[in-house]
Amino acid sequence: MSLTKINSLEDAVSMVKTWQQSGFNVVFTNGVFDVLHVGHLRYLNASKALGDKLIIALNSDESVKKLKGDNRPINTLADRMELIAGFEPVDLVISFEEETPFNVINALIPDVITKGGDYTPDTVVGAEIVTENGGEVIIINFEEGYSSTSIIEKL
Repeated sequence: MSLTKINSLEDAVSMVKTWQQSGFNVVFTNGVFDVLHVGHLRYLNASKALGDKLIIALNSDESVKKLKGDNRPINTLADRMELIAGFEPVDLVISFEEETPFNVINALIPDVITKGGDYTPDTVVGAEIVTENGGEVIIINFEEGYSSTSIIEKL
């Protein structure tokens, strides 16, 4: 069941250490993941292809409101976490309250951070932490025609 993928940051830190000590390459990404579409699935598949374990960190409902406005998120954090956990490439799902995942990345120290095509490696939060520890930051191109915001606007 996908709910077993949902964990606290404390448990995630322990899991990441165990995975890395076992030789697994850990990939991390984060986002709102509010209104899911095929672009999200393709992004998660591309991220997972870069390592052995994929961690997704989701913004809390309050941090989404700060970033996207009072009408967001459409789906609650609990629902978003369960939906993301249901995707096959995802190994672990956590959430964070801050506007950025800096503290999460600092706690986990993943081997790879992925972000979407609207970022550059030097604008990715936590990039320095990962690169200073021998990891890398990889930008994954957006899938044209897929956007949660545009789906919401259509509705």
